[in-house]
Amino acid sequence: MRQVRAIRWALAGMAALSLAGWLATGAAIYPRLFYASALFLAATLVWSALSLRGMELNRHSRSLRASVGDLFEERFELFNAARWSCLWLDVINQSSLPHAEGSRLLTAIGGRQKRSYVARTWLTARGAFALGPTLLVSGDPFGLFTREKVFQSRETLVVLPMTSAIPVFRTPPGLLPGGKAVRQKTLEVTPHAVGVREFAPGDPMKRIHWPSTARRGRLMVKEFEQDPQAEVWIFLDAEQSTRLAQPDDADGRSGDGWWLHKRARVRLPKDTFEYAVSIAGSLARYFLAERRAVGLACAGARLTVLPAERGERQAGKILETLAFLQADGSLPLAGLVSGQSRLLPLGSSVILVTSSPRSDLLAAVADAERRNLRPLVVLVRPDTFGGGEASQALLDELAYRNIPACPIAYGDDLETQLSRSAGIFHRLNFPIGV
Repeated sequence: MRQVRAIRWALAGMAALSLAGWLATGAAIYPRLFYASALFLAATLVWSALSLRGMELNRHSRSLRASVGDLFEERFELFNAARWSCLWLDVINQSSLPHAEGSRLLTAIGGRQKRSYVARTWLTARGAFALGPTLLVSGDPFGLFTREKVFQSRETLVVLPMTSAIPVFRTPPGLLPGGKAVRQKTLEVTPHAVGVREFAPGDPMKRIHWPSTARRGRLMVKEFEQDPQAEVWIFLDAEQSTRLAQPDDADGRSGDGWWLHKRARVRLPKDTFEYAVSIAGSLARYFLAERRAVGLACAGARLTVLPAERGERQAGKILETLAFLQADGSLPLAGLVSGQSRLLPLGSSVILVTSSPRSDLLAAVADAERRNLRPLVVLVRPDTFGGGEASQALLDELAYRNIPACPIAYGDDLETQLSRSAGIFHRLNFPIGV
């Protein structure tokens, strides 16, 4: 930029000196230099002013929801609506998406011509990211004068947390008590049909009760009540004082390129809360695949509670909620469990995901047991993240109290570590107190 400014001032100085020499001496060479330099500056200035006139940009993507570790593809389409050509065009992607691709330098875009390309970005962070703004820069052929045009973002990409496909994470025995049906209507199909009602837009065809439809001459659908099967609740610790994060210079990406159509090996940052979020999402997907009703509770800057439900829709709700959670709360995990456990069905599984090595975790476990719930602890060990208190004493105390606990250290493979703990759960003696 400094070199370009120097050339501009040199040409302007040449024009000024030529004009002064022409007026002072009247020599024939001075007007020629003056006209040459002045016309050159005027031509380049006009060229740059017209370089972006009629240039349009559109950005398209197949999906606006992805997960950490996925390859996000986005198509950039440029159209030069003017009659003249654009010799060079610098496309600068100013999206907040980490390591966002899409910036290109294009040349020779003819009049009424389209140009497009595909940008591929490995996703390494969860959250919502605006796909833009996009800055277009062009100018004269010599780059003396440039023009900019900004296209604001129109779409937002939601990046869900990275989850692991856990092959086995069996809950302790005795956690599926029977009982009377819960007298509460549900949109799901359960073994407890209680009646029929008229068909409403949005009702699935599989719920139509054809004998009643034939008798009444209009579509009738079955109504169901909730299944008394025990629920699985995941309590995620989002207390700010328990989070431990260390700076990581690497971007977390490794693996083969996109042309091999392989998923990049994206590792989690050195952050206890990011590990806890990934664990919570992985466990939620596992239990929902087992057709269990899964709920989520987290006390960040505000209390977040998702009622226990089944199905893929619940998986999407939980993962999308986890995508925006931050460790900015002040309520300890013991307070969260104490406030929510009284609302849970008896015999439900309570999974506590935390990185706190404090003894108040024992109070949360004791409170859950007192309310006839079945607590399990997934402890992200803060001492393996470059600081924090040692957590082995807490793990020994949980083992002494016959509470299943799964320790997770920095760098552990979540799929392997969570699956390995399933065998430990079966060797523990769980009293049936329901």
